[in-house]
Amino acid sequence: MFGFGKKTTTEKSGGIFDKLKEKLARTRATLSDGLSRLFLVRRPISQEVLDELEERLLLADVGVEATQSILEDLRIRQKRQTLADTEALYRALRENLVSLLAPVALPLVLPEKTRPFVVLLVGVNGSGKTTTIGKLAFLMKQTGHSVLLAAGDTFRAAAVEQLQAWGERNNVPVISQGRTSDAASVVYDAFQSAQARHIDLLIADTAGRLHNKSGLMEELKKVKRVLSKLDPTAPHEVLLVLDATIGQNALAQAEQFHQAIGVTGLVLTKLDGTAKGGILFAIAKRLHLPIRFIGVGEGLEDLRPFSAEELVDALLEPPKTED
Repeated sequence: MFGFGKKTTTEKSGGIFDKLKEKLARTRATLSDGLSRLFLVRRPISQEVLDELEERLLLADVGVEATQSILEDLRIRQKRQTLADTEALYRALRENLVSLLAPVALPLVLPEKTRPFVVLLVGVNGSGKTTTIGKLAFLMKQTGHSVLLAAGDTFRAAAVEQLQAWGERNNVPVISQGRTSDAASVVYDAFQSAQARHIDLLIADTAGRLHNKSGLMEELKKVKRVLSKLDPTAPHEVLLVLDATIGQNALAQAEQFHQAIGVTGLVLTKLDGTAKGGILFAIAKRLHLPIRFIGVGEGLEDLRPFSAEELVDALLEPPKTED
C-alpha cells in the first residue's frame, strides 16, 4: 500500500517548510500579519480582541461556519478562565485550526493489489486540472510507480496536446483519440492499455465543465459507468480540482460535484496566488472530504501532499509579544 505521509519535524524546520511559508504569503498577510497587532502585547482577552480575530478569519475566507465554530470554542475557554491572555489565545487558535483540518488531511493511498489504480480528475475550466495531472504524474514517478495518462478532455482546444506535453516531460505514455471523441471511449482504451502494460496508476483527464450544467455532469457519470464495467471498483479515486483564488465559490463547486458524481478527494490549486487560502477551513468544516494535495506554484514540485499542521504553521506564525 502506498501513500504520501506526513512531514517529519526535521522536514518542517528546513527549506521545504520555509518555501511553503513563502508561497502562502498572501493568505498569511491577511490572517497572521493582520493578527500580529493582537498578539504584539500580552494582555487579557476582551470582546474587542475576539471581534478583531473574527474579522481576520472571515477576510481570509475561513467561512462563517468554521469561524463561528472557532469563536464558540474560544469563548468557552474564556469563561472557563483557560484563555488568560493573547499568548494563550494564539495557542488555542492554532489548536482550533489544526483540529479543523486534521480529519481531512488524508494521503492518497494506492493499494498494492489494485492495478491499474484509476484516478479521475474533474473540475471546472481554469482550475488547473491538466497541470495537476502532470504534477501528480511526476510525484508518482518519483516514488517508483508507473503511470499512464488518458486524454479525456476532448472538447477544449489544445487540451490533448497539453496533456501529451506533460506526458513527454514526465516520460509517461498518453492515450488519446481525435478531437470531439467520446471521453468514455478514450478512458476505456486507456484502461485496457494500462492493464496490458501492467501500469500502476491510470490518471484520466476530463473536460472542464461548469458544476451547475447537468448535461456535462451526465458525461462524467458515463465515464464512471464505463470504468465500472471494466473494474467494478473503478474509478478508485475521483479527485476534484478547485481553484483557491475563487474563495467561497470553490465551496459551492465542491458541493455540486460531490452531489453529482461522488468526489473522494480534493486538490486545492493556486494557493500561492490568493489571500483566500482560508477556504481550506471552510471546505473542511462543511464537506469533510479528504484534501489530498495543495498546489502552491508552477513548478513540478509545487503540488504538495496536504498536511494540516504544516499548513497552519505556515499561515500562523508564533507571536512576538512585548510584555
